[in-house]
Amino acid sequence: MNYGHPLKFGTFITPRNNAPEMTVALARRSEELGYDLVTFQDHPYQPAFLDTWTLLSWVAGQTERIHIAANVLNLPLRSPAVLARSAASLDLLSRGRLDLALGAGAFWDAIEANGGRRLAPGEAVQALSEAVDIIRGLWDVADGTPLHFDGDYYQLNGAQRGPVPAHDIPIWLGAYKPRMLRLVGRKADGWLPSLTYMKLGEFQVGNQIIDEAATETGRDPREIRRLVNISGQFLESSDGFLKGPSQQWVDELLPLVVDDGVGTLILMTDDARTMEQFAREVAPALREAVQRELPGAFSGAEIRRAAVRAKRHAGIDYDHVPASLADTVIEPGDSGYGRVKSTYLRGGSPGIVFLVQNRDEVVDALAFARAHPHLPLSIRSGGHGISGRSTNEGGIVINLSKMNAIEVLDQATRRVRIEPGARWMDVAAALEPYGWALSSGDYGGVGVGGLATAGGIGWLAREHGLTIDHLRAVEMVLADGSVVRASDDENADLFWAVRGAGANFGIVTSFEFEVDEVGHVGWAQLVFDASDTAGFLEKWGAAVETAPRDLTSFIILGPPRRGQPAVAQVMALVDSDEPETIINRLQPLAEIAPMYDQQVFITSYANIMANAQGGDYNARGEPVARSGLIEHITPEFAAAAARLIHSGAVYFFQIRSVGGAVSDVDPDATAYGYRAANFSVTAFGVNRQRMNLLWDELDAHFEGLYISFETDLRPERLHDAFPPKTLERLRTLKARYDPDNVFRDNFNVAPEVVAASAG
Repeated sequence: MNYGHPLKFGTFITPRNNAPEMTVALARRSEELGYDLVTFQDHPYQPAFLDTWTLLSWVAGQTERIHIAANVLNLPLRSPAVLARSAASLDLLSRGRLDLALGAGAFWDAIEANGGRRLAPGEAVQALSEAVDIIRGLWDVADGTPLHFDGDYYQLNGAQRGPVPAHDIPIWLGAYKPRMLRLVGRKADGWLPSLTYMKLGEFQVGNQIIDEAATETGRDPREIRRLVNISGQFLESSDGFLKGPSQQWVDELLPLVVDDGVGTLILMTDDARTMEQFAREVAPALREAVQRELPGAFSGAEIRRAAVRAKRHAGIDYDHVPASLADTVIEPGDSGYGRVKSTYLRGGSPGIVFLVQNRDEVVDALAFARAHPHLPLSIRSGGHGISGRSTNEGGIVINLSKMNAIEVLDQATRRVRIEPGARWMDVAAALEPYGWALSSGDYGGVGVGGLATAGGIGWLAREHGLTIDHLRAVEMVLADGSVVRASDDENADLFWAVRGAGANFGIVTSFEFEVDEVGHVGWAQLVFDASDTAGFLEKWGAAVETAPRDLTSFIILGPPRRGQPAVAQVMALVDSDEPETIINRLQPLAEIAPMYDQQVFITSYANIMANAQGGDYNARGEPVARSGLIEHITPEFAAAAARLIHSGAVYFFQIRSVGGAVSDVDPDATAYGYRAANFSVTAFGVNRQRMNLLWDELDAHFEGLYISFETDLRPERLHDAFPPKTLERLRTLKARYDPDNVFRDNFNVAPEVVAASAG
């Protein structure tokens, strides 16, 4: 019987409390010898043993690669709700290395003596069944509702779900009797018995019971990994089963794998020499023997649980995801789906997410997307994405967040290489020791990839330009799967397009920037009375336009609270560590209107960008954001903006200063249009129809928009984003690099031939 599970090996170590150092040392040695898994028995009532859960946590911190598990956890003394959160937490802390093995209970006198409830065999099986449902339910954060559970042995009355494990934790059950074996078939991911409690022939009987129960429940028996604890002695000559030389072990274990479908062999020993001999002489020889007997049997991906497959979306060929991507896939039924389905402001429900880790995986994921041309395709870097285009409904997401390396290539020329999944707060922290910085938006949680292909309006813009103005080269995967390098000297036309419209041309897998020397800076956060909202905006704009370039300022306003004046928050960065210079630059801003509060201090650019928290985004619905570029804040625009702010249609209104060094760049040098603008305006609302109606009244004041903050999908926005000459060139290049319009779901510039056909 072959269930298609790649052969793995583990160790089973006794958690003696009189030799804790030895126990941990054996776990570390297991990792050094290449074992896949280290396990420990769990007897919470036994004072001679360390507490297994505490030991697992400690071993996780002392190792790097090996998976950890109990063998098996005593459920009657562990609350399933608490266990679910403990398991998810340890899985997160160990970066996805926990496997969960459960037992229904034994040694009932000891369990009862320690406060557990004595159960009859059938009751214990039912309690375990309920526990599995509770654990999986609490991991299912994508559900979005509290968990209610009314079982015979466990009850939950609106328990909050989470945290989400780092990986889809398998649940294995230790089982021998028919009722437990049927439970394995109905609900478990693995069967974990010990050979010491079974005869070899009983494996086939157990498999048959499990497989029949699985099939009756609509499951594929291949979902269930077969594991077994083994023990023996290495001797020069044979003295019984697994008592003899290494080759005898190989010969006697081979039928377990080939005939009984065992996928994981766990060696029960506290002897380091036995561990080493097994790892060096038995495991590799057994792998070779299995491969000879069953060539190619383990080349496919492991089968997901039926409950996961039931949530698959129509039109996606899940069963033919390339083997190279098997470890990257997150499906709607996986426990980790809730972490990756949505962005900062947009709720999504993609059909499949590829959490890629390198360029080759990007190539393979894109090939899978090309085989599904009818589906939306979203590319997500490492951040939140205001526009929301980095997720979708029912389509494919290629998530680059694990591609987050930051590397200094040449200190003399300040050349750095950054992968798209890095976040700007991490970039700023990595550059700070060198006295460097790279202008990069205003929020440290933004990912590099999206911003560095769109523009990059940040705190250093007026003095140092946009993020794309520091870009010197990119490596990217094109629509046909080819990998190219683009710079001023290589594929120069593509490099031109990437800087401002990159999302239309491929997936950038690494950026090379020339960064700036930036030391400590002045940082101000000022709060003003903006009762005269129009007058305040006009005065602020004039002060910023006439300020030296070493000052960059942003302003935020919202609708005034009932009976209270409007309040404006002004942030400003001064690229100087001289107190006199900083005060001199800020004084014109301070004189605009009565000030409620102020904070001014000297700090590093990295500290300013360290304004984001970790964690996952779980937005719902669609963001409503509009964007516009404007050269001057005229009295007419200020009055119109004030009406918009006071209308109640927006909850957030921001103006960022640009101009300065941004305007120094030839407008034809990159695909980023309208460099003459001194300000970028953004507003967020709730009702799209009302927001668009009011924003359209401002349209006459704008010349261009910033695509990262625009969510209006009407075709006119494309002409707002790019000047006519730029748009014509982009369409010509699109026809060359992406004629099938693979990259069409993020501010799409249709290929020249497609655009003409549509017209």
